[in-house]
Amino acid sequence: MSLGPTGGNCVEVAAKLTGIVPVRDSKALLGPALVFRAGAWSAFVSGVKNGQLTKP
Repeated sequence: MSLGPTGGNCVEVAAKLTGIVPVRDSKALLGPALVFRAGAWSAFVSGVKNGQLTKP
C-alpha cells in the first residue's frame, strides 16, 4: 500500500451507480460504506469546492 500526501487518510467514492454514491475509508476494504443520494453528494462536493464548508 502506498500512502499519499494525506498520510493515508483517504476515501473512495464509487462511480456510475444510479441515484446513489457509496463512500468508504480506502484502508478498510471490507469495512462499511456510507451511502448518499446522488443529489446530496453533489451538493456536499459543491459546498466544499465553493468554500461553504470549513473545518472548525
